This record gives sequence, structure tokens and C-alpha cells, in this order.
Amino acid sequence: MDGEIMGIGTLAHTVGQLPLKQLTEKLSGRGVDFVQLALSKAIRDIDTSIGKLSPALANHIGEQFHRAGIRIGVLGCYINPIHPDPQQRRLEINRFKEHLRFARDFGTSIVATETAELTTYLAHDAERYEDIGWTTLKQTVEELAEEAERWGVFIGLEPVATHTLSSSAKMARILEEVPSSNLGVVFDPVNLLPVTAIESQEAFLDQAFAAFGDRIVLAHLKDVNVQSDKLEAVRSGQGIFQTKSFLDKLHQAKPGVDISLEMVSDDNLDTTIQYVRGLLG
Repeated sequence: MDGEIMGIGTLAHTVGQLPLKQLTEKLSGRGVDFVQLALSKAIRDIDTSIGKLSPALANHIGEQFHRAGIRIGVLGCYINPIHPDPQQRRLEINRFKEHLRFARDFGTSIVATETAELTTYLAHDAERYEDIGWTTLKQTVEELAEEAERWGVFIGLEPVATHTLSSSAKMARILEEVPSSNLGVVFDPVNLLPVTAIESQEAFLDQAFAAFGDRIVLAHLKDVNVQSDKLEAVRSGQGIFQTKSFLDKLHQAKPGVDISLEMVSDDNLDTTIQYVRGLLG
């Protein structure tokens, strides 16, 4: 397959939380096409807390990466969209909205988040906790989608087996219930893989691509092993995830989509990139 057009990147803070200039220098020349940038986790010498962003600051940060030959492919703004404390939830929503407003000044059009633990409201109501979490998530996503539409950018929602969006079906459901074309999917197959599907990965992948393949805006890539009936995430090439098959299906569904490597560290980033490039062939 012609995987050459698929960009390979990683979390900017894979190489540490550093002053911006050092950060971009450390990532430069390593085969990283783009980064997933979580501002506060990656950049040590600039205050990027809520209310501090401006078009000029976003442009400045984007330019430093550009000079290093790296795109900012996505802003990671991992909030808890169903936080039980309404005031805290409001703060997190506002932070995410700020990222949406300035995303294009950074040079990207995607802001990504997960959707918090499925059991968030378990202590609150043991019978209805999933419904409460869902209703809260839907309200948050509706509000964020409105902001994303205003600025012409994408929200990347990442489903995770233990989170509010715990399955392919639930991911498809939120896309249906919040009918905004500015909602996209960050697909991390290992995060969504239930331990029960480890023997039937092909079927799991086919089901996921059928459910939301056309809405994927970014892929995350890692590997997985089974340790005492629990899944343990590891870097690509170190586990039993059917990586080649996933990449083939991904290329079919979304040729040229960005792939962000996870579970890597500064010292094994280069070898992992080489491994994945080899599979893309």
C-alpha cells in the first residue's frame, strides 16, 4: 500500500516538558511529521493556562515547530467533559473552547479529548450512572460542537473501553445524536479494544471502521499484551495487536490520515517510527 502520504507523529511531550526552543530542537530531524501538542504538558517556559492564549502566541508556537520541519497536527486538550462538579466542568469546557478558537492559529484544525470514566456517577446513582454520564456528555459535546462550527475546526473524540464512549456503537451513537459535521473521531484501536476481543481483532476492527470509519480525523497507535486477564499497553511492535491489518484498514478508510505513536519515550521513538514506516511500506 502507498502509506507514504500518512503522517507519523507523536505526543510533543514524549521528549519531555521543555522550553519551546529546546522542545522543537529535540524533536527535529527524527522522522516526526507532526506532533499532538498538549500545551501545558510540553511547553515549560510559556504560560498557556486558560485566558492566556492569543493569535500571536499561537502563531509563534506554530512557527517554532514549522521551522523544525514539524506540523502541529492536533491540540490535545484532555478535559473531563462530564465532571460531577458543575463549576469544574464549566472551567474545563471553557478551556477546550479556547483551544478551538485558536487551533487554526497554531496551524491545526483538530482539538482532541477523551470522555471520562464510565463509572463517574456510580457512587451518585448505581442504577442510572451510565445514563447520567451519557446525558452530561451529550450536553457538553453539543456546546463544544457549536463552538467548533463557529471557528471551522474539528473536535476529535476518542472512545476508550472504560470511558463514557466505551464501544464503537456508542461512538456511532454520539455522532448520530449530535449531528454536527465538526465532530470527528480519534481512533485508538488499543484503547477501544475490550479484553474479550483480543482473539477476534479483525472482527473488532471491521466493526469499528463500519461504525465510524468515515469520521476518523486522527489515529493513535500502540500495541498491547495480556497480563493476568488485563490488557497492558506497550509501544508498537512489542505486543500482539494486529498493527499491519489495522494500518491497511485505516489506509482504505482514510488515506493520508495522521498516525500518532503512543507509549513511546525519547529513547525508543526513532526505532518505533522506523518499525511503523516499515509496515506502511
